[in-house]
Amino acid sequence: MKKIMSLSLMLVAACSVGPKPIAYGDAGCHYCKMTIVDKQHAAQMVTKKGKVFNFDATECMLNHLKEIDQEIVKLMLTNDYNAPGKLIAVTEATFLISKAIPSPMGEYLTAFATKDEARAVLEKHGDGELFTWQQLKQRFK
Repeated sequence: MKKIMSLSLMLVAACSVGPKPIAYGDAGCHYCKMTIVDKQHAAQMVTKKGKVFNFDATECMLNHLKEIDQEIVKLMLTNDYNAPGKLIAVTEATFLISKAIPSPMGEYLTAFATKDEARAVLEKHGDGELFTWQQLKQRFK
C-alpha cells in the first residue's frame, strides 16, 4: 500500500503544472534559439498541460504569443531585474522600456516586481516608459 501511495505522489508531482528552473548558460530560447544567459531578462511560459517554454527575453515570449493559441497558456513569467534568476508573474510585474538598460533582443525591455522599483530605476536613468502587461501586449501587437 505504501508503494502505491508513493508512486501516486510521484506521478502527481511529475505532472504538476508550474514553472521550472531555467538552466542559464545551457537552455535555449524557444523563439530565437539563442542560449539563455541573462538572469535579469529571461522569461518562461507554461501551458495548461505543463509544457514549459523558456525565452531569453520577454520580447521573445511576446513574439511567440503572436504565433500560438493563447488559450493553451497557464502561466507567463519573467525575471525580476532586481532579483536575478527569480521569475515573477507578468501580470504582477511592471515593465520599463529604457535605452539605459539593454535587453538581449534589443528592445530595452525590463521587468520589475513592483511599480515603485520600476519607477525608481526610471527616475535614476531619466529615460524610459513604464508599462503594465496589458499595455505591453498592445505595444507588441
